[in-house]
Amino acid sequence: MPIITVDDMDQARRTYIDVLGMVEVMDHGWIVTLSNRADSNTQLSLITKDQTAPCNPVASIEVDDVDEAFLQAERLGLEIVHPLTDEEWGVRRFFFRDHDGNVVNVLSHL
Repeated sequence: MPIITVDDMDQARRTYIDVLGMVEVMDHGWIVTLSNRADSNTQLSLITKDQTAPCNPVASIEVDDVDEAFLQAERLGLEIVHPLTDEEWGVRRFFFRDHDGNVVNVLSHL
């Protein structure tokens, strides 16, 4: 799922809902996830500032085993930007920086 950093959450939310006909499926205030009405697997998140990590990721990828993905990222020598963490909103996640500098959020739901 792509994640777009925005300055004005309300304006961004209205824009994507009005232009693309998306619906809001999650709102934590600092991050909002929108979904396509016809296909709930088509999602987009808007973020102002990640509340527990040092930077905003550009994408969020859900995996079956986040612990194994974390170990694999370490084996590959990738920079871990945000450590493996159980977050209060019900996910276990970490961020890594790929070889092109993109920061990716990898998660599993608890």
